[in-house]
Amino acid sequence: MNLNSLFLKSALSLDNTLNAFEDILNWLKKKNTETKVVVEKVKFNQLQNWYFDSNSGYLRHDSGKFFSIEGINVQTNWGSVPEWDQPIINQPEIGYLGIIAKEISGVLYFLLQAKIEPGNINNVQLSPTLQATKSNYSQVHLGKKPQFLEYFQNATPNQILLDQLQSEQGARFLKKRNRNIIILIKDEIIIPDNFIWLTLGQIKKLLKFDNLVNMDTRTVISGIIFPNTNEKIINHFSLSASQHFFLKAILKDNNPLNSIDNILMWLTSLKAHYELNIVSKPLQKLKSWIITDSEIHHVSNSFFKVIAANVHISNREVSSWFQPLILPTQQGLIVFIVKYINDSLHFLVQAKVEPGNFDIVELAPTVQCLTGSYDNLDELPYLKYVLTAPKSNIIHDSVQSEEGGRFYHEENRNMIILADNDFDKNLPINYKWISFSQITMFLKFNNFLNIQARSLMSLINFV
Repeated sequence: MNLNSLFLKSALSLDNTLNAFEDILNWLKKKNTETKVVVEKVKFNQLQNWYFDSNSGYLRHDSGKFFSIEGINVQTNWGSVPEWDQPIINQPEIGYLGIIAKEISGVLYFLLQAKIEPGNINNVQLSPTLQATKSNYSQVHLGKKPQFLEYFQNATPNQILLDQLQSEQGARFLKKRNRNIIILIKDEIIIPDNFIWLTLGQIKKLLKFDNLVNMDTRTVISGIIFPNTNEKIINHFSLSASQHFFLKAILKDNNPLNSIDNILMWLTSLKAHYELNIVSKPLQKLKSWIITDSEIHHVSNSFFKVIAANVHISNREVSSWFQPLILPTQQGLIVFIVKYINDSLHFLVQAKVEPGNFDIVELAPTVQCLTGSYDNLDELPYLKYVLTAPKSNIIHDSVQSEEGGRFYHEENRNMIILADNDFDKNLPINYKWISFSQITMFLKFNNFLNIQARSLMSLINFV
């Protein structure tokens, strides 16, 4: 069986010879009760090892590592706001988001850990085997090295099942990327108490629950490619083509509405048309932003705040530390509208400009917003359509957290909605229908799909 079919077999497997699904839920509850977590909001002058740099005006760590909170001025011809100031996270390091996989009884299993980040809304979430910035695994914090680091550092090419550099949140991070990697091992390894083997099908079933699988796991598994083949695959797994909405998408996806050349020309023309000019500014000089003794916030109290936190987590490489965190002012909404066109599943994507993007434009969900930012629902394309969609058209609906290492209790409502037959064929210039196989092809490459789009792609399941 080839690699893509192994991934599919695991995605179709809810039976786990090691861990039944109910046992996994109980294990996660147990981990939550076992670990002591205290995140205390403090004043900036209590933020040990962090300081406001008098030269740049940035909020930095004493080591010069980890990350900094910086100010930027943004000028663009995209959207309705041509210029604004904002704080942004600058973390130029490329970290590891790595999952160890192993074939057990003919099924591919994935090793995840119950990890607590200071910003997690429910403390413990399932994270990749390895989730570490360069500063972390270089032990700048003087703590222990992350577990299983050496497996990724020493991985040979024939062990690597997936290896991508993918972007982080373009509205919050300045050109931030992480290495998303899955490696296959054959050796027996000792599994610490806070790690667990799961099939891909079990991970995807857990994604139907709110805030159990963290953003980093979601971005890694979103890059997994499934075979675009014929009815033989159905016979191999003893499934019917109607067993699940998305199963048809990988079996019959040979007639896309737009060619790859057409999509690339569309993207190229938009990148050439849209301008994005970023200029650094001291935090103290950001227009419409206020710095108090304990937070940085917009005058409208919209968007997000920068706060200072004293963190105590009992099972981390370092058990206590201070750091800034990004605090949202409201829940976000990310949605893919999908539709079968020419018997192939298509996703309505938008080409979205965000200040932290590497190449101006990235492919984003149909809707990606803070709903409170729009007094008029018709102001944002498809927002009203999404918020008034009948339940019968909603394929997936869950609340998922953003990455808890930098964001405090930030979450998005993640939805996938099936378009009505009479859905308007006239699209705004920066929207396009892209088939399932085409969107997964773009996942192979760096900086095409943004992290919100990848989060939604990870939710697709076949059982």
